[in-house]
Amino acid sequence: MDTKIVYPAIFTYDEKESCYLVDFIDFNCSTFGKTIEEAFFMAEEAMGLYFEDEKEYPASTQDYKRISLKKNQFISLVGVDMIEYYKRHSNKSVKKTLTIPEWLNVLAENDNVNFSQVLQEALKEKLIIDK
Repeated sequence: MDTKIVYPAIFTYDEKESCYLVDFIDFNCSTFGKTIEEAFFMAEEAMGLYFEDEKEYPASTQDYKRISLKKNQFISLVGVDMIEYYKRHSNKSVKKTLTIPEWLNVLAENDNVNFSQVLQEALKEKLIIDK
């Protein structure tokens, strides 16, 4: 599964509220920001939250240039790296039960091995995740 996802979003400047509204074209998700920078940041966060528990992502509209826009609107691509999103927002510890041979357990305990740390490092290496 690719963890870097990009989708087009329509940004609308709301003159009455003095903010930018952001609506994604391919899924039902909206957000806003007082500045354009905040709107982009909030769009990335909203997309991460929307897809947080998803295993698959919808196809991204490829022909978004044909979408007619209203006054004060533009389309921009917004992307998020879901691994980085998970690192920022889902960093709580989860207890796992595992089984290893007794002789290996004795050697590791005698050497004061931190089992949790070793498992985390091994999983990051196995999944090719930067530390």
